[in-house]
Amino acid sequence: MRGDLEWGTIPRLLDMSAERFAEREAIVDGDKTLSFAALREAVRGVARATIAAGVEHGDRVAIWAPNIHEWIVAALGALSAGAVLVPINTRFKGREAAFVLNKSRARMLLTVRGFLDIDYVELLRAAGEPLEHLDSIVLLRGEAADGTQSWPQFLARADEVDEREAEKRAAAVSSEDLSDIIFTSGTTGQPKGVMTTHAQTLRVFEVWSRVVGLREGDRYLIVNPFFHTFGYKAGILACIMRGATIVPHAVFDAGQVMRRIEEERITVLPGPPTLYQSILNDPARAHHDLSSLRLAVTGAAVVPVQLIERMRDELTFETILTAYGLTESTGTATMCLPDDDAETIANTSGCAIPDTEVRIVDDDGNEMDRGEPGEVVIRGYNVMLGYFEDPEQTAATVTDGWLHTGDIGVMDERGYIRITDRKKDMFIVGGFNAYPAEIENELLRYPDIAQVAVVGTPDVRLGEVGVAFVVPKPGAALDPDLVAAWTKDQLANYKVPRRVEVVDALPMNASGKVLKFELRERARRLMEA
Repeated sequence: MRGDLEWGTIPRLLDMSAERFAEREAIVDGDKTLSFAALREAVRGVARATIAAGVEHGDRVAIWAPNIHEWIVAALGALSAGAVLVPINTRFKGREAAFVLNKSRARMLLTVRGFLDIDYVELLRAAGEPLEHLDSIVLLRGEAADGTQSWPQFLARADEVDEREAEKRAAAVSSEDLSDIIFTSGTTGQPKGVMTTHAQTLRVFEVWSRVVGLREGDRYLIVNPFFHTFGYKAGILACIMRGATIVPHAVFDAGQVMRRIEEERITVLPGPPTLYQSILNDPARAHHDLSSLRLAVTGAAVVPVQLIERMRDELTFETILTAYGLTESTGTATMCLPDDDAETIANTSGCAIPDTEVRIVDDDGNEMDRGEPGEVVIRGYNVMLGYFEDPEQTAATVTDGWLHTGDIGVMDERGYIRITDRKKDMFIVGGFNAYPAEIENELLRYPDIAQVAVVGTPDVRLGEVGVAFVVPKPGAALDPDLVAAWTKDQLANYKVPRRVEVVDALPMNASGKVLKFELRERARRLMEA
């Protein structure tokens, strides 16, 4: 079965699942429960309201909100109105979100006020960036004020649009239309919008959900954020495909997660390795009934063999899988299989998903022998269309159909890959990609910093954290604590360097390139001291 041929578009997927799983629970979010049939009706209402707001086929609709049921209904409604979804990272500060809104030329922003005491509207306005293309801000939760609309006010506009017009708009969506533009940071220091179609999304996550064994009646606690491909596509859309219940979880806390597993009889719990480590090491685990758990999918960081064994021995997981992918590969490139042993699951990221290719190549694009390291490249239906309105970066990343990941890996005789290093400087903080160039560009805005270099260094809890080496301007004095505090106000928290080290000069080679391998070693020693 091919998801793109079976469903064609995400609105069509929802319609078919609403018929197939009509009275099953589609979403359970606290006191709010929606069946698949009720979800379809709610989405249709949002689609009509979106059309009434002036959103045309192909317009971009951004969503900046945590994992709540309104996110799901709003996103599916926008897609059903023919819009292109632009999810925004909830950890972004105002300037970061404004960049995404302006770059994508989003017509509408769906957001919240009061999440963890954060007012996203105020964050955006405090950034002072002009938002020339944004026509409206709708609050999924929170009091409407200052030119915003509340969710009920927005939904009331559905009465302005005939149901037949909304049905016509949804039917006009093509499988080759863009479904979303998901922004990912890069070595240029500015986020880039990854474009994928309805067909790509449906084909990849039909495969993903089939391989992992997601099934009708499963109850899936989605801890992975909806703004990320994993939460949105391997979470929301995979559940709609298979008739599983979506249980959104907004903020990870081991105690809260264990309570929700027990209360909701959760069967599926994907997440980064830190999620499982936190649960396994929590003293309160013995007081919770976690016996409903059966399926775990992890990745995004090194997975210790011991962790896989503990998940099998101390929890009730029947299936534990690891996978590898990038936003540029529609979130998925390789996967382990359900019957792979613990060593394979822990030490590899699996093999290429069906009907795609993965190779290990040298700098000239020649395929390496098995067991020899090289860059991981990917070709197939999962490779993005390109970066939104950025042909130069697209051409530099995709050549002759091959997506250059920037990751270094080795492939064994079975075709399974192991990621060993990163050709790029990216490091992963608790499952989130952090890009030194972006952080460095932000730090260079600090008045007294002349030069800066950021590197990742190992961390027991988060996998990796950033360390910034800063050189002061002549005659200036830098206080590391003040620099760190300033950075917290400018960047999402996972990007903020754990430590700021003031140095007289950065180590460089003869051509003036910073020797980051030296800084990584220095950072490691600093963090161990």
